[in-house]
Amino acid sequence: MPEHRIEQIRNAALMGHSGSGKSSLLEALLYGARAISQRGRVDDGTNHADFTPQEKAHHHSLEASFLSLDHNDIHINLIDTPGLPDFFGRAQLAMPAVESVLLVINASRGIEPIAQRAFEEARRQGKSILIVVNQMDGNEAQLESVLEQIQTQFGHGCLPLNLPKADGTGVVDCYFSPDYDTPTRFGDVRSCHDALIDTVVEQDEALMEIYLEQEESLTPEQLHAPLETALRHGELVPVCFASAEQQMGINHLLQILAQVLPNPQEANPPNFVNGWGDEAKPVKLTLDEAGHLLAHVFRVSIDPYVGRLGVFRIHQGVLRTGQKLFIGADRKPIKVAHLVKLQGKDQVEVTSAGPGDICALAKIDGLEVGAILHDHHEEDNFHMVDQDLPQPLFGLAVRPKRRGDEQKLAEVLHKLVAEDPSLQISHDGVDNETVLQGLGDMHVQIALEKAQQVFNLDMDTQKPSVAYRETITNSAESRYRHKKQSGGAGQFGEVHLKVEPLPRGSGFEFTSKVVGGAIPSQFIPAIEKGVKEAMREGILAGFPMQDIRVVVLDGKHHPVDSKEIAFHMAGKKAFLEAVMASSPVLLEPIVDMHVQVHQDKMGDITGDLSAHRAMVCGTQALANQQVDINAEAPLAALDDYATRLKAMTGGEGQLSMAFSRYEVVPPNVQQQLMAH
Repeated sequence: MPEHRIEQIRNAALMGHSGSGKSSLLEALLYGARAISQRGRVDDGTNHADFTPQEKAHHHSLEASFLSLDHNDIHINLIDTPGLPDFFGRAQLAMPAVESVLLVINASRGIEPIAQRAFEEARRQGKSILIVVNQMDGNEAQLESVLEQIQTQFGHGCLPLNLPKADGTGVVDCYFSPDYDTPTRFGDVRSCHDALIDTVVEQDEALMEIYLEQEESLTPEQLHAPLETALRHGELVPVCFASAEQQMGINHLLQILAQVLPNPQEANPPNFVNGWGDEAKPVKLTLDEAGHLLAHVFRVSIDPYVGRLGVFRIHQGVLRTGQKLFIGADRKPIKVAHLVKLQGKDQVEVTSAGPGDICALAKIDGLEVGAILHDHHEEDNFHMVDQDLPQPLFGLAVRPKRRGDEQKLAEVLHKLVAEDPSLQISHDGVDNETVLQGLGDMHVQIALEKAQQVFNLDMDTQKPSVAYRETITNSAESRYRHKKQSGGAGQFGEVHLKVEPLPRGSGFEFTSKVVGGAIPSQFIPAIEKGVKEAMREGILAGFPMQDIRVVVLDGKHHPVDSKEIAFHMAGKKAFLEAVMASSPVLLEPIVDMHVQVHQDKMGDITGDLSAHRAMVCGTQALANQQVDINAEAPLAALDDYATRLKAMTGGEGQLSMAFSRYEVVPPNVQQQLMAH
């Protein structure tokens, strides 16, 4: 039997901007639940969530970490996620493993860019959201204005479950056992309680009738089912105030985690499908112990001595030590030797785990992020719908410092990407360079630092490269005949194709309208392969091509001399000729950026942005005379922007960027790139 039944389990990811106090809040929760005997601190590297050498050196969460606690017979799995903008992809990977997101907001700074992105992503994935306004005791805390900002940006369904006491000693419960007589710093306990009840009973008509007819208040037990419905549908987003540093509001928050957050059966179901592409069919899981085992791997870490550690969420069935299971469609079974629960840096062995729990397996080579563990071949093609991870913005060309380490370079880079799929590896065909791409300069630098410290690989790097692309703006047709005769068997293939532009972000489409056997069907894939090879190499400046539809219209073949290589070459040449006749252009990445500065610096910032081809889209006033400037800019114009921002703001400005779209570069920029 698993140690915890599914109705006893709560899973939540702590998300929020760097500096909001996620790791400190987690320490306070662990200490409040007596899961630890002494609280650690981020500043001195003793907190339980940030335990890697890199995290201790940088004083930031860089990886997701896993800790759990028990409170009133409820087992709560908590995932601490990075809050730096460059590591949002790593934070996002934890979402499929949980039912709830604890969105942590600094009481002095209000809603920051990562909190905004985390809220939107949690909504998109159907997660229940609990907002924790942390550091409520700070000297610059503006609690009433922060709550107003939350309700303005996230909706008026954001309702407080507690309010800060007027004397600053803690919080007043507004839901379980509301104390109407205790003075609060702002707001009215009765009004908050009534607003919560009104929102919850709207989910249940029968309960609403009881509520309207009886004089006594409804109990939390009566409200539980409609409360979970309101959370699941996003009609209610509870807000609670706390101070992790002073341990204020922590006991009430533990009660909320145990009694308000949904168990796996009460939340929106996991997004599983069977099959791939257009053939994929949604799968409804039973979420019970009796079903076939289904577990989703969402985190992989690789140690040169220990090997691969895969962290997974069990969605159905029971996993036991000694059990045989399969990874995806691989028919070779693996045997579970060591099943562990992670508690920070510690691994606690367990004999079994059931649906809803989060565990890990070590020394399993085939584990990748997104892999499905199962015990029956009916689930060979089950998988969760892929996440839309942030697109890399920055790249560094890398090469090994030591001669002979080229193979090791490839191996280490692939290990880094296996751990963090928001990193990407590409090959620059123009300069024959390997490029490591990430969400920002720090993202890439941390990966290179890990390559040196963990995998003992020193690399030389070059200036970040911008991920330009090429595309076409008109339709065109071309016919090309590839014919080669050299004494023996010849090569013959003729291809007539058409290229058409697609909307931005569409990628690539390939279709065939060949009729009458003009080109035998077995050669059509060779044509597509030739076209894709040409698209990777580019035609104007050596950048990959995108947003193009290719239609094969006609062609000719020879019964003896036609081969795959002939149609590969004919397809490639016909495509290149058609592209040259279709007004090709270069595209550059445009990023959406948020700059948070003191309002006195707003003029300097907006002026500098405008001078670097950026367009200011709007501004928003924040707490403590801060302002958020939203702008769109070409990534190429932001090469040294972080340095400029520090210089203009004395190091106080904060920057967050995310990929937006590709746009055609100005003619003068295209000429410069083509001349390179």
